[in-house]
Amino acid sequence: MTTPSPRDRRVAIVDGLRTPFAKSGTDLKSVSAYELGARVVTELVNRSRVPATEIDRLVFGSVVQDVNSPNIAREIVLASPLPDTTDAHSVTKACATSTQSFIDGAMAILTGDADVVITGGADSLSRPPVLFTDEFVEVMQAAQKAKDFGSRAKAFAALRPADLTPQPPAIADRSTGESMGDGAERMAKMNAITREAQDAYTLESHQKAVEAWEKGVYDSEVMPFPVGPKYQTTVVRDNIPRADTSLEKLASLRPVFDRSYGTVTAGNSSPLTDGAAALLLMEEQTANRLGYVPRAYLKSWGFAAVDPNWQLLIGPVFATPKALDRAGMQLADIDVVDIHEAFAAQMLSVLDAFASDEFSREHLGRDAAVGEVDPGRLNLYGGSISLGHPFAATGARQILTMANELVRRDAGTALITQCAAGGLGAAVILER
Repeated sequence: MTTPSPRDRRVAIVDGLRTPFAKSGTDLKSVSAYELGARVVTELVNRSRVPATEIDRLVFGSVVQDVNSPNIAREIVLASPLPDTTDAHSVTKACATSTQSFIDGAMAILTGDADVVITGGADSLSRPPVLFTDEFVEVMQAAQKAKDFGSRAKAFAALRPADLTPQPPAIADRSTGESMGDGAERMAKMNAITREAQDAYTLESHQKAVEAWEKGVYDSEVMPFPVGPKYQTTVVRDNIPRADTSLEKLASLRPVFDRSYGTVTAGNSSPLTDGAAALLLMEEQTANRLGYVPRAYLKSWGFAAVDPNWQLLIGPVFATPKALDRAGMQLADIDVVDIHEAFAAQMLSVLDAFASDEFSREHLGRDAAVGEVDPGRLNLYGGSISLGHPFAATGARQILTMANELVRRDAGTALITQCAAGGLGAAVILER
């Protein structure tokens, strides 16, 4: 069979799967990111019945990285049905990690370097790496190098009680010293996003997610996940969507990041979450040869970055026009839109900026606004606020749900976009 030239190749999404998403410290607290990733990839290979020998590469990511498995992609290969000869590399790009892994895999297919690629990401916020002080590390290194008991005792004698204090992972951006919540709070103030608007958006997100689960939207996307000793308990669905939430309950929550004048609360923010997601990509003719019907095709993508000292989470407004221009489309041409909900304040800021001629002229160098997003086409089945946000898995989760939505419609296009730490933004357009 003649291999298509790079300009004739298309990237097809033929399958995908994710674990349930669980609030950190709950249902999946005993499972590492590596195990989450290995099990979702294994289940995807088994369910899709793709011959493991046909898979050329695994591209996978993790944001909160385990020092014991820094190349999580390669470790997943070795723990899954994939042959040991399968190439693998890892990606980290904050909340856009699995979108970057998706594009890395797609680029390998488009250039002819691969025909079948699995991409995705996993994170466990229940099991973050805990560090120790530099002084403690120096003492331990000295003790390890000691050749006798006396030298080892001398090394340990240098320890002070304060040196033994564990250092939790930093939640602040290294360059700005601010957390994502601080950035969201600043955006709420800059863009006049009210507390009431944030809570109303949050309520709607939960209502959509609950309804989607009730209708079975996620039944085929989410794998049952056994946990505990002898796998005696099985987690079957996300545990974050709240059917019992209300505006009154949301309004009762206190601001977290600016306790005196803030509007960003735990309720209108995406929670720390454990989970993993994976996608199976194929070159179009390879999919035909292997008997797979593509769910959707990659049409275009765009990445962008802004000064994180400005509007930290505004990246989607900069990445989306790049993807639209490369696709030869306008925002109004898109049938469904899925935007990562880091915070309700960020979501509403992004939507306002999309619709603003002034913002577009001043910051994008464009004559007119990117466009308004029809609420009826936005985040149809909930989002990160209600479903959860395992940093490295969210992009793959969005892409999978939107690919399946295009199958339900049997036509159309979908825009998927995320903001990410460091002032980054990512956007992908799918078509069917």
